[in-house]
Amino acid sequence: MSEDKNPLDSVRENIDKIDRELQRLLNERAAWALKVAEIKQADPGEERPVFYRPEREAQILMRLQQENEGPLSDEDIARLFREIMSCCLNLEQPLTISYLGPPGTYTEMAVIKQFGHFARPRSLSSIDEVFREVESEGAHYGVVPIENSTEGMVNHTLDCFMNSALQICAEVELPIHQAFMVSSKSNDEPITEVVSHAQSLAQCRSWLDANYAGVARTALNSNAEAARRVADKPGLAAIAGEMAAQRYGLRILAKNIEDRPDNRTRFLVIGQQKTGPSGRDKTSILVSTKNAPGALYKVLEPFHRHEISLTRIETRPAKSGDWSYVFFIDFDGHQSESKIKAVLEEVGQVALEVRLLGSYPQAVV
Repeated sequence: MSEDKNPLDSVRENIDKIDRELQRLLNERAAWALKVAEIKQADPGEERPVFYRPEREAQILMRLQQENEGPLSDEDIARLFREIMSCCLNLEQPLTISYLGPPGTYTEMAVIKQFGHFARPRSLSSIDEVFREVESEGAHYGVVPIENSTEGMVNHTLDCFMNSALQICAEVELPIHQAFMVSSKSNDEPITEVVSHAQSLAQCRSWLDANYAGVARTALNSNAEAARRVADKPGLAAIAGEMAAQRYGLRILAKNIEDRPDNRTRFLVIGQQKTGPSGRDKTSILVSTKNAPGALYKVLEPFHRHEISLTRIETRPAKSGDWSYVFFIDFDGHQSESKIKAVLEEVGQVALEVRLLGSYPQAVV
């Protein structure tokens, strides 16, 4: 063998050198994060200090993506730095995040995507409970589903906002990829039943028709519940995300079986704080009107005149039972902008009530 130095040795030495420098810089960043916490605690002002700043995190991630020169993708850079920020924030203030469970749901995946693995997720059984947990300060924030690109709005979440003073602090968008899974104890028994959430069964209808036509399909409360039920029942199959398969030790037979590969679900982070501008924001409002001719036009006209882009409008009947209606409206911009203030003032003049649900950064990845 040649006595010349293996060319891989010098490469590995450089990697080791970079790793040591990365470790030093990460600890230096963590020390500065602790300094931020010290300053906030020393001078909290009239309100309690706020450590989680979604607008600041969004600004950092957007800047990093703009400056990224590869070979890591922009999304990989964002995911890496989300975990770094999660670790540093955990040093400042460990966060408890309530979410619609059980564990293994897409909502838990949204929690991890937004807050990283250093947050403390708390699974709850309903959207109402998530709201109550945050309102009672049993959790710092909550994550709830609001909209699916193929199945539409989650009306239960909309209804909860009618009776809550909580603010929307951030949004999370998650691509929804469904997998077909069975118990790890399965010995290739014939599939006699497929279980999942009703929306997931609907999103995979074409694949099921092509591969398991005639097999019974049963809707359950969540994909995670389906995965948990399948774990000890050979012959039963579940449709859920890969995270559920990992959580409950299932064997995946097929991946990405959804009919629409671009299927996405949008989630909202709810809390008790107002979020400052990030430079790329969205605002959500709740507007109630009487059932009168031209009511919706009068509400929407100021947005058109001020050239503000609407991203979502949803109508729900008011709880009063007097045939009045509530509109949930999302639009681009932050409540601190002068033109947004002008629009909200004009809408307030023609509506029974205008309630600001929050201005927050648009999802970065």
